[in-house]
Amino acid sequence: MSVIVEREILLGKEEIEIMSPYAELVRSLTQGDVLELFPEVIPINNRPNTHSSASSDQDQKDTVFKGHDEEQIKLMNENCIILDWEDNAIGAGTKKLCHLMSNIDKGLLHRAFSVFVFNSEGRLLLQQRASEKITFPDLWTNTCCSHPLCVDSEIGQKGSLEAKVQGAKVAAVRKLEHELGIPQDEALERGRFHFLNRIHYMAPSNGPWGEHEIDYILFYKVSDGQQLTVQPNPNEVRNSRWVTQQELKDMFADPRLKFTPWFELICESYLFEWWEQLPDLSNVENDTQIHRMV
Repeated sequence: MSVIVEREILLGKEEIEIMSPYAELVRSLTQGDVLELFPEVIPINNRPNTHSSASSDQDQKDTVFKGHDEEQIKLMNENCIILDWEDNAIGAGTKKLCHLMSNIDKGLLHRAFSVFVFNSEGRLLLQQRASEKITFPDLWTNTCCSHPLCVDSEIGQKGSLEAKVQGAKVAAVRKLEHELGIPQDEALERGRFHFLNRIHYMAPSNGPWGEHEIDYILFYKVSDGQQLTVQPNPNEVRNSRWVTQQELKDMFADPRLKFTPWFELICESYLFEWWEQLPDLSNVENDTQIHRMV
């Protein structure tokens, strides 16, 4: 599905939003509806406050995991944050639950983040996802894309946007180390995160898998005179490279290269405009709107 909202001008210059049937479905789901439709979701007040649910031998036997990497299967037990239309946390649901298209088709929504790391020369770090990845394997994408987990430090307990953004930043530091080998102390000390906005999108992947997320877009700028250690985890990252704007545009023009849908959406809608303002992001950061692309 593409393009979130169309606008129609009515008499008196009044505007109404015309939404896709899928967007209407997702917006209509209450907390009670989600918990009834997806009984595996643990209500927010009962959540275990752990990164992952317990795995078992059954995970390896699950037919949806047939042929997939054991380490990646274990990660599908991570507890993501299940959301309503307005990005309010409803409960905890496993990564597997969140990424099955059979659940996404019913409106199941979770929180994510996408980090764009820029060095002091203004180059962007890209990664090519590992072949072992269960969703969107081998595709090029931004520096790091993952999920805040349903734990105190990442959920945004106070419920404010500021708290949710802070939770996404904590998760980003954790995953930059896991995927790209960037030490957490370096990420905390050698640069700064900037929250740009949130996008809401849905995209099928390979086989039974897909994405349906409210994605927090974070820029990370390495401070002048500083560098980050980058030692990619081969189970997560097949390749990586630092690129200029023109080099990224050249990559998009190369038919041999494939990209994740969220990265393409962000590039088409925002990235190059934001990149131009990299020295001073004050005019484009901290956008409170959720930009719908479903």
